[in-house]
Amino acid sequence: MKTTLTLLSLTLLAPFLFAGSDKAHEHGHGSFKNKIGLQLWSLRDLTKEDPEVALDLVKAWGIEQVEAAGLYGWTPEEYREEIEKRGLKLRSAHVQYGAMKEDPKKVVAEMKTLGVEAVFIPWIRQGDTFDIEQLNTAVAHFNKWGAMFAEEGIRFGYHPHGYEFAPGELEGETLLDSMFRKTDPETVWFEMDVFWVVHGGGDPVGLLHKYKDRWIATHIKDIRKGAPIGKPTGGAPATDKVAVGTGLIDWEAVISTALEYGLDLHFIEDEGVRPHVDIPLSLSYLKRLDVD
Repeated sequence: MKTTLTLLSLTLLAPFLFAGSDKAHEHGHGSFKNKIGLQLWSLRDLTKEDPEVALDLVKAWGIEQVEAAGLYGWTPEEYREEIEKRGLKLRSAHVQYGAMKEDPKKVVAEMKTLGVEAVFIPWIRQGDTFDIEQLNTAVAHFNKWGAMFAEEGIRFGYHPHGYEFAPGELEGETLLDSMFRKTDPETVWFEMDVFWVVHGGGDPVGLLHKYKDRWIATHIKDIRKGAPIGKPTGGAPATDKVAVGTGLIDWEAVISTALEYGLDLHFIEDEGVRPHVDIPLSLSYLKRLDVD
């Protein structure tokens, strides 16, 4: 009953939350508007309680493209069916580093069944620090796994989490730079979580330019004005993760640059304290954004 009421209330609010969102279309900026998706981890608590209601809510918000973060008890076949019967498109998915190390063939087969275009590993650090040794181990895995996914027509990549902005292997490099340099550019790609880039001390626009041929996706998540940045810790309080457009990130510059280089996988990821409120606000803001 609780989840049903939540879905109903937010569905009724949708016309008010999205008021004015068609302005982007009126000004000819519909292409990015139609690319805005949702990383389903954003609804993790609701999904654990009732995954069908969570997917219904995504559809009620008018979101058409999604990125998976687990199967929540469904088989890959069942999950794909639940996605498709709501008219959603599962563009990509996150897969876990441990699962890939344990049985990469199984994960590749599951992702092929889901029909995704790309998969990303969101976390590789072991313990409280990330160093060259861990990076080199991950790079060796990534180059091998990237080739495996490529054989199935799926792009494989990594989602940096901020801790990669510590000093790298060569002078002037960060660990992220080292990772770009050492991974195969033909089979290993990257998904930019803009929040974690800024939090870790990186420049998202500069990195999009620097590695323009390697980024294929973005996670759109804003950081609270006044929050500490330049800290490659890989962690931040949920209260620092705010609705897109209310924080300190220059989204017009970031999205315009991403579009310039042909990125077409863009997912709101809400890890804040009120996703049911902030996701519609983020979506409304992005639809009005003056880009393209």
